[in-house]
Amino acid sequence: MKFTLSWLREHLSGDYGLDDVTGALNRIGLEVEGVEDKAAKLKGFTIAYVLSAVQHPNADKLRVCLVDTGTGDPVQVVCGAPNARTGMKSVFSPPGTYIPGKDITLGIGSIRGVESRGMLCSAAELQLSEDHDGIIDLPDDAPVGATYVDWIGLDDPVIEIAVTPNRADALGVHGIARDLAAAGLGRLVEDAIAPVKGTYPCPVSVTITEDAPCPAFALRLIRGVKNGPSPEWLQAKLRAIGLRPINALVDVTNLLTFDQNRPLHVFDAKKVHGNLVVRRAQAGESLLALDGKTYALDATMCVIADDKGVESLAGVMGGEETGCDAETVDALVESALWEPINIAQTGRRLGLNSDARFRFERGIDPAFTLPGLELATRLILDLCGGEASDIVLAGAIPDTTRVIDFPLELTEKLTGLVASETEQTDTLTSLGFAVEGTTGTVRVTPPSWRGDIEGKADLVEEVIRIVGLDRVPSLPFPRDETARKPVLTTLQLRTRKAKRALAARGLVEAVTWSFVPKPQAELFGGGQPALALANPIAADLSDMRPSLLPGLVRSAQANADRGFGDVALFEVGQVFKGDRPQDQFIAATGIRRATAKPTGAGRHWSGKAAGVDAFDAKADALALLAACGAPVANLQISTDAPAWFHPGRSGSFRLGPNVIGHFGELHPSVLEALDAAGPLVGFEVLLERIPEPKAKATRVKPLLELIPFQPVERDFAFVVARGVAAGDMVKAAAGVDRKLITGVNVFDLYEGPGIDADKKSVALSVTLQPREKTLTDAEIDAVAAKIVAEVAKKTGATLRG
Repeated sequence: MKFTLSWLREHLSGDYGLDDVTGALNRIGLEVEGVEDKAAKLKGFTIAYVLSAVQHPNADKLRVCLVDTGTGDPVQVVCGAPNARTGMKSVFSPPGTYIPGKDITLGIGSIRGVESRGMLCSAAELQLSEDHDGIIDLPDDAPVGATYVDWIGLDDPVIEIAVTPNRADALGVHGIARDLAAAGLGRLVEDAIAPVKGTYPCPVSVTITEDAPCPAFALRLIRGVKNGPSPEWLQAKLRAIGLRPINALVDVTNLLTFDQNRPLHVFDAKKVHGNLVVRRAQAGESLLALDGKTYALDATMCVIADDKGVESLAGVMGGEETGCDAETVDALVESALWEPINIAQTGRRLGLNSDARFRFERGIDPAFTLPGLELATRLILDLCGGEASDIVLAGAIPDTTRVIDFPLELTEKLTGLVASETEQTDTLTSLGFAVEGTTGTVRVTPPSWRGDIEGKADLVEEVIRIVGLDRVPSLPFPRDETARKPVLTTLQLRTRKAKRALAARGLVEAVTWSFVPKPQAELFGGGQPALALANPIAADLSDMRPSLLPGLVRSAQANADRGFGDVALFEVGQVFKGDRPQDQFIAATGIRRATAKPTGAGRHWSGKAAGVDAFDAKADALALLAACGAPVANLQISTDAPAWFHPGRSGSFRLGPNVIGHFGELHPSVLEALDAAGPLVGFEVLLERIPEPKAKATRVKPLLELIPFQPVERDFAFVVARGVAAGDMVKAAAGVDRKLITGVNVFDLYEGPGIDADKKSVALSVTLQPREKTLTDAEIDAVAAKIVAEVAKKTGATLRG
């Protein structure tokens, strides 16, 4: 929302400056996004007198001007403007001046061999208008040497504020002034709007169909108008906030849109065929709008039509065929109310934005419907002349009166702000609220322009923002053990930790659809009828996702199709294994594609980049599990990963019967079904299945244990059936003496000559770490014998000779 300081002064009297306004706006929640001060930007431009303008010796279209700047000796300027002449006054910029229209800083230059020490400027170069055909031609009484913006009266800053969706009343300068007056900055100027008595019946009637989202529609005819350019004061207002003046009739409606937050529309009555009907659009109808584009309409949209067809898109934009121009003699002025949701849906569906839509979809003051029409009528009569008809009103102005019982003590209870009861009631009254009572619980009636006020908490917010957030006391938390308790659940903490851990490993977070096509849902273990959407937003988004992998794979392939094949993505989100609450989980899932190895393990100048493999996905998953507090040392890896993983290059994480997640290379048939190319590996961990941490640790483990005794390593090579998992052998060996054995690793696997065809050789390295004394050979041999016996007992392995 933009407005000038002088515009604000029309609604807010008092002695205040720009800094006072911007400071107060920020304090009351109307955040200032920017201030454009032309006086500061153009302060280097002065008024100068052209003593002489002669033909350039080396250029037909250039003139060499001798310019009196009022500050000393005349200055030589080379000028290409066709209107540069001896005896004129214009705007001069010396070297070092920034020219906003050209985005350059002026310097001393030589143009076709003639030195130029400055510039005579056009209005376009100062960004004051689009006129760039010649330099600014000033009247004879313009004072030489004076600052141009001060002389012309452009020392009027433009303020831009951010308006939250609930504060539609602040989309008009009058509403902003009301807030500032309530905050103690000046006095609100309240001018009564006198009705304009109609002298004849309006010849055009209005009908609202039953299904039209239009509570009320007011209309009147003004005949005999003389429509031309609006006066300079009105054009200057509109230009200051970035609007292009069109003609007096249209400029009046734009003025009231920003001045009073009351969008209006004017039709050329001669171009309207018969009476007006407010209705839903019909299939096949279209509208050539005022922006020059044709829009196809449907039955969800509300339109204003005549006997010929659609003439305006209700609350969004008028039609070009009935627009007002210089030939307009009779004007129909419309002031209507529209349902905000319908206006928003129409604008989004058509991709059409306008100042009217911006306001109607947020909700405007219904009670100002007729006063707004009266105010527009008065302005049109003053600027264009003419004669007004009676007002035709279809529908009815809705009654928005509601009473809220407001206990004044609630303000301190909710916010800690200490404000007297009188101060609170005075604040609400100054904002336009009707207050009955002065103490205890008062009855408050919000004004018609504050449709966002629904309850007591809203009234507290109004009090606190006007009285001042700076009066809310700062209270430190008590520092005893019971004052501050954790507010995040275990699952929320795991979600945060999972995202940080995966991001630290070089994966990029993605957010994908919660819906997938039915074939993909079935491919990843879903597709149950109970998880099919009754009203999907698209045909290929028909089912709730049973896994995050389909969305991530599609995203990775989309990147690959655009030349970014080495992609590592992750997502933490909800998956649906069934329609019961206990079948819905928060999953942490990641994928790596092509050569997107973990950080530091990817491409290298010394050789060909290696592709990702199942172990990369396993490492990502283990890092995630460790960050979330899972007992990683106790995890078992099984080979029963789901069918969408490659059967020989995948695994599952288990804690006994509890399956926490899976990892591995995606199955080629799955990639083919997803229209994706590999290599592509991934993992999925269900965060709810990670065991809850112990409430209190049974024993505090030292962060670093310093042991003075040398560890001992012994290697064992076992011959075992091919179907035995090496992990089972590791588990068996580690279980012999968990205090003494600190590590068991597989370092060799052999299949071939010297070993039976149905056997394999697995070599284990076992680390023994004594804590009380150095082990003797006999003690080491005894432990080794136990390891061999335990592995043989659990897996059927024999020690290889």
